[in-house]
Amino acid sequence: MSQTSEKQPSVKQTPVQQTPAKTDKKQLLIETALTLFYRQGIHAVGINEVLKVSGVAKKTLYSHFASKDELVLAALAARDDIFMSWLETLLSPAQDDIELITRLFNGLSDWFHNRVPALSPFRGCFFINTSAEFSEENAAITAYCSDHKHKVRALIEQHLHSRNERLLDTICLMKEGAIVSAFVGKDLDAAEKCIGVLVDLVHRSSEIHQP
Repeated sequence: MSQTSEKQPSVKQTPVQQTPAKTDKKQLLIETALTLFYRQGIHAVGINEVLKVSGVAKKTLYSHFASKDELVLAALAARDDIFMSWLETLLSPAQDDIELITRLFNGLSDWFHNRVPALSPFRGCFFINTSAEFSEENAAITAYCSDHKHKVRALIEQHLHSRNERLLDTICLMKEGAIVSAFVGKDLDAAEKCIGVLVDLVHRSSEIHQP
């Protein structure tokens, strides 16, 4: 007696998604690496230390990152997200250029004095530090550091109320100088010292352009 074959319904194939556990471990690796790299320097921290502090297995690490350089790039990206979010929140309320300058450099001073939990403890600029460690050794890493600085400049320019290239250049140069002075020279008040100079420049520029 023959059996009637029934057509089985087709099963739609869905892509395999990363499980929350895997995502959490990847994020834990990035956060641990960022903390260690920023505090101690990248070349001073080996993969085994990242694994020990994070508690993640080596096999899991290499399933997410093929090399230490890839982990460094992920740590840079994480710091970039944190810093740019903080900077946007800091600058967006500014109603004029003087308020922008005051908010920016008072914000930097808060960072230097460890009053910004998202960025603390202060160990200088992670992108300057990383670029100094790698120089031309790794084009992708140094390029990422350079791109970050361009993004910071673009965000400051976006919130400036005047289209004044000289003022923008001066703000960015003094910002970098303040960060280095605070970290290398231990002058934690460096950012606040910049405010008066920049406010004077805004006033002089306004006088020049008055009819």
